[in-house]
Amino acid sequence: MNTYNISFKEHSVEVIYKPGLKNSYIRISRDGYINVRTSYRSKDLIYQLLNEKQQWIEKQLIKYAQYKQLKINLEDELLLFGEIYSIDSNKAEILRKKLHRLKKYSNDKILKAYDDFYKEIAKKYLTHELDKYAKIMNLHYNEVKFRKMKSRWGSCSSKKNITLNTQLMKLNKDMIAYVIVHELAHIVHMNHSKEFHSLVEYYLPNAKNIRSKLKESRVLT
Repeated sequence: MNTYNISFKEHSVEVIYKPGLKNSYIRISRDGYINVRTSYRSKDLIYQLLNEKQQWIEKQLIKYAQYKQLKINLEDELLLFGEIYSIDSNKAEILRKKLHRLKKYSNDKILKAYDDFYKEIAKKYLTHELDKYAKIMNLHYNEVKFRKMKSRWGSCSSKKNITLNTQLMKLNKDMIAYVIVHELAHIVHMNHSKEFHSLVEYYLPNAKNIRSKLKESRVLT
């Protein structure tokens, strides 16, 4: 495997040469980083590939450039339901108390205070929403667990046990509803088949749009 950089339309492109690849792949990261994996040795063929995909590349770069990552200043702000609130607001009262109880301030302890806050309110809000949609969908789950997860918003086991990411509380309520309906739908379909998506869309007609936004979400977890 060989790696090098080339310039394309004022963009830096990392080329990863892998002889065993059957196809060439272009990847655009959310930070606007362009990566090409290919078995082509010829730079002319690589430029040809990039030219053929130029419209798609520019479209992706524009989309990611327009997307603003939600960030908060620890101790000063709170991200809740897709909105940023001052730590002095009523929304942050529980968090303020947790921070005030800290005897020593460190980044790890502050982060834990935030995580404990999200878990506490997640148990109340998400349980209420889960029970609400379970009743609407006429479905029954076995139990629900709450924990911080880095790569998944939720999961549903074959035993009908649902796990929800406490960091869901950072998302707007439409996205939260989508994740809950999504996991409940797995009680009926333990896959992502056409029937599964039809069931989700039956209860959330704008599910496709929400799912697209959820994939682009970059709230810190």
